[in-house]
Amino acid sequence: MAQTAPALRVEVVASQLQSPWAVAFLPEGRFLVTERPGALRVVEANGAVSAPLAGVPPVAAGGQGGLLDVLLDSDFATNRTLYLCYSEPGSGGNSTALTRAQLSDDRSRLQNVRVLFSQQPKVASSAHFGCRIAEGRQAGRPDGTLFVTLGDRFSRKDDAQRLDTHHGKVVRIGKDGSVPADNPFNTPAAQRDGALPQIWSYGHRNPQGLVLAPDGTLWEHEHGPQGGDELNVISRGRNYGWPAITYGENYGGGKIGAGLTAQPGMEQPLHTWVPSIAPSGMAFITSERYGKAWAGNLVVGSLKFGYLALLELSAPFSGKVVRESKLLPELGERVRDVRQGPDGLLYLLTDSPNGRLLRVLPR
Repeated sequence: MAQTAPALRVEVVASQLQSPWAVAFLPEGRFLVTERPGALRVVEANGAVSAPLAGVPPVAAGGQGGLLDVLLDSDFATNRTLYLCYSEPGSGGNSTALTRAQLSDDRSRLQNVRVLFSQQPKVASSAHFGCRIAEGRQAGRPDGTLFVTLGDRFSRKDDAQRLDTHHGKVVRIGKDGSVPADNPFNTPAAQRDGALPQIWSYGHRNPQGLVLAPDGTLWEHEHGPQGGDELNVISRGRNYGWPAITYGENYGGGKIGAGLTAQPGMEQPLHTWVPSIAPSGMAFITSERYGKAWAGNLVVGSLKFGYLALLELSAPFSGKVVRESKLLPELGERVRDVRQGPDGLLYLLTDSPNGRLLRVLPR
């Protein structure tokens, strides 16, 4: 367990990115970066930024919506498959959607583009899309499934407690868009009650962090209202409480609902932030590039305060949060994404019209 945070410095990999949202690591030191207005770009190892790739699906860009998360398939080296999460326009408004595609050999376009999942129902809203993706694993191996976080769309917060909508949920689907047979609500009884079979957990607000621990445990964080950001360990079929319970309050003050922080049958967060830090992006540190003491802990970006939070756990990749440290407090830029690269170093995306891709180095 780390007792003090080592000194860090950042190195600019690329700049002049327009509201970048997520980064993935391509072979040969390249990066794939989404920009919220709708562009997907390749960043070369030397920092050169490509023109927008062709073939990206239309997005409902505006407010918090647009082209959001990107994830490379675990077999990308052989199948060149990737997944995009974005706000999808359509009849009645928009919703979070997940698309599968293949990156062309020359890295100029997406091919064989197919929508795997669309959140239902669509609503007229520009907020709370969620939209983080994680690839499922069992026994240390990919199991052919994907987890996707879905926001409550702000105006439909009560839907987070209903199983007949996708609002405020974490869903689990197959890589072909199918519904896994062992999903908790993919049963005849649940279907008779109107539950949607893709749902894995519910009672979420706006989840913008999602990562699997090496043992396959799913970790998620989400924005609270005014205060009450949460870190959760996600279990099959569980209810995480929003908006029936929360550690936050209404914007401008005042309790939400009955003002409860606990109810029977609802999960408690592993960690909360009051006041909110507006968390976005999350990664486990598995390397020892920052020293052995850091391995097994979590890092989370803060949009509100412009730093990286180190969450030290009571055991590697598990247990309780025993200490939180502010890393790079001098950064002062909205940290939208944080990932550990193939080189074992952390990489950040800063969210602004002139956003940057940064490499985090020990001094």
